[in-house]
Amino acid sequence: MELTSQQALGLRMSSLLLRASSGAGRATGMAEVVCWLGAMQAQDLASGLWSFGVRLPGWTAADVTAALERREALRTWPMRGTIHFVPPRDARWMVELMGVRVLAGAARRREQLGLSEETAVQAMEVLGAALTGGGRLSRSECLAVLAEKGIDTSGQRGYHLLWYASQRGLLCIAPNIGNEQSFVLLDEWVPDPHRPERDEALGTIALRYFRGRGPTTRQDFAGWTGLTAADAKRGIAVAGDALARVTVDGVESYLDAALLDTAPPPADDEMLVLPGFDEYLLGYKDRSLMVPDEHKAAIIPGSNGVFQSTVVRAGQVVATWKRTLTKTRVRITVQPLVPLQRAEVEQAFERYGQFMERTPEVRWP
Repeated sequence: MELTSQQALGLRMSSLLLRASSGAGRATGMAEVVCWLGAMQAQDLASGLWSFGVRLPGWTAADVTAALERREALRTWPMRGTIHFVPPRDARWMVELMGVRVLAGAARRREQLGLSEETAVQAMEVLGAALTGGGRLSRSECLAVLAEKGIDTSGQRGYHLLWYASQRGLLCIAPNIGNEQSFVLLDEWVPDPHRPERDEALGTIALRYFRGRGPTTRQDFAGWTGLTAADAKRGIAVAGDALARVTVDGVESYLDAALLDTAPPPADDEMLVLPGFDEYLLGYKDRSLMVPDEHKAAIIPGSNGVFQSTVVRAGQVVATWKRTLTKTRVRITVQPLVPLQRAEVEQAFERYGQFMERTPEVRWP
């Protein structure tokens, strides 16, 4: 089947907002959202919380935080050396499947930091002993435990050791203690992990990726997961008939086969307020459908990997925004990229204000 770029954009919006199967508001909880999408960028916690809020109408940031305490999702480094929310029972196999190549490069980073592999292993032993039995320590407490054992955590060494222990499957990130990350033992936080064979794991992550972001390409899938081209191809093959192959303006792409049961929807005119690190942009290497070339520098200033929060209309980015929190208000500064109706944008931010449980104040340049 041949799809136009506008049809593809409509399908992506339906998939990424979890409207693909049974209409708006399909998801009822965080576990559904993160399982549907497979993983969600969570390096910036505030952005990650709002990514759930976008997909769970009526939820507040406090609701999302409470669901994290119920372990409906957890944070770890499953791919590309970057923190994501993942389904808890899938955390271990995702780290083992997709973290291999990043872990292989850790020796060079340790050399840059002046850390030996023996020190990294010792740090795992120290942290394991400190957390065994249901322990939960903030990041600073973890570093203090390491320092007490004579392990240098200055500079970026402490962060690397926590990352390494998580990448090896020892730790995962629990909900914050105050404003700090906290760490627990993955095996204690998730005592009944799913343990698929490698082929099943490849097929599962392929299905979830394309189900939540399709139609898109095998190259986008490989870029998102960090898998080799061969493994990406194998994952698509294992997913089998659950995925359908289409072309988008002549480019081979894949999507959830169930979406082809209905006519591809056009991208509607809905105005969306998205966080900077949302899967709507982070889920792809090629973002040309959503971001015209002339706006790329505004979305990722300096191409440094730090994505600005965006306003999206009809599937395309039309503005960026920043926030400042006070006790009762969230002050939002909007930077338009195209001519906009201010009232329409300000109405879209009402939902964000409800999520933050603060009155939104939208400011314009």
